[in-house]
Amino acid sequence: MATAATYGTLSASDHSAQLRKAIIASTIGTAIEWYDFFIYGTAAGLIFGKLYFPNEDPLTGTLAAFGTYFIGFVGRPIGAAIFGHYGDRIGRKATLIATLLCMGIATFLVAFVPTYEQIGIWGAVILTLLRMIQGIGVGGEWGGSVLLAMEWSRHHGERGLVASWPQFGVPCGLFLSNLAILAFSAWSGDQFATWGWRVPFALSIILVGVGLWIRLGILETPVFQHLLDEDKIERAPIIEVIRKQPKEIILSALLRMSEQAPFYIFTAFIFAYAVNTLHMSRDFILAAVLTASVVSFVTIPLSGYVSDRIGRRKMYLIGVAAVGLFGFLYFAMVDTALLSAVFIAIVLSLIPHDMQYGPQAALIAEAFTPRLRYSGASLGYQLASVIAGGPAPIIATALFATYQTGYAISIYIAACAIVSLAAAAFMPDYTGKDISAEYDG
Repeated sequence: MATAATYGTLSASDHSAQLRKAIIASTIGTAIEWYDFFIYGTAAGLIFGKLYFPNEDPLTGTLAAFGTYFIGFVGRPIGAAIFGHYGDRIGRKATLIATLLCMGIATFLVAFVPTYEQIGIWGAVILTLLRMIQGIGVGGEWGGSVLLAMEWSRHHGERGLVASWPQFGVPCGLFLSNLAILAFSAWSGDQFATWGWRVPFALSIILVGVGLWIRLGILETPVFQHLLDEDKIERAPIIEVIRKQPKEIILSALLRMSEQAPFYIFTAFIFAYAVNTLHMSRDFILAAVLTASVVSFVTIPLSGYVSDRIGRRKMYLIGVAAVGLFGFLYFAMVDTALLSAVFIAIVLSLIPHDMQYGPQAALIAEAFTPRLRYSGASLGYQLASVIAGGPAPIIATALFATYQTGYAISIYIAACAIVSLAAAAFMPDYTGKDISAEYDG
């Protein structure tokens, strides 16, 4: 096991090598976890309504499918509490290995869930249970992956960029999940609803093996090792962070409204909306979302880097304002049903999101004191799943069903932006400051 002496003997080059390994382990592991999480959202928008709720009309079936999808978001704060506790008690590395196993096994088992035709409503029940386990796994993943990278960084002026690399795992997971669905949709053809959709879920077990191999080869972070050496480990970190830093938890959740809710409208709801309502090609929408995720490969780390230069909060506020306005342009273009307009709208849709998501990891994690950081950052980040990401496709579907226009959904996105503008304005900004020492009350 590593000790303080282990870190003290690391040369500058050795430390840099460990930082690179931590960034790679965080990014690849996070990409695998998000592949698992996103592939469910894509399948829910495309096929789950027909397979698990066949007695409903298409709109109601889509709502029911997104209901099982929402359960994963309910599980995320639960995972944040469970794994946040252990992340602050036994370390970032060991906890991240557990989250990867939890997520990967649940995703693998989704591939074998019988449909309504085979076992009736029990298929949806099993699917919902596995989705909950997925949510618990991803709920513990984010905080650990961000801290694993950020707490190896020696330079205060680079944390925005360093912490944005685990965020980079999101477009990677989105790209891989949509690529897998697109590939097996083309391969299986008319059999996609029978077996084609199952293969990408089954393949996730291979990715889990890769992720485990990478994460087992890294050291614990110096910040957590220092906490061990100084005997500053909390017995109940979740309770302690709720008691000492409730404002930061609430603000973390609220500032994500304008990032997370639009993201799941742009990447999950769009499948049901464009394919079922606008009668566009499934593969065309998949290709457009794939392209959007490739753009994010650049815009997420770029936004993290810019936040190191101009300040975390300022960069975030720019992104919030951008997404609030873009929602109106997005649906104006999508509702034309013109291939070129829809493609451009989808490709551009993640840029305002990325302007927030790049600096977000450091903005949230820096706000919490080291001994409570895994618990506090995870809880604040994942609580947004219940109020933003999870309900977003359901709210968007219900708004369209009521008003029969995407304009209503644009207003919803703008409302989320207003909430986040207020929250981000009050969020503490530790850009360029030392975050290794205790600084809570």
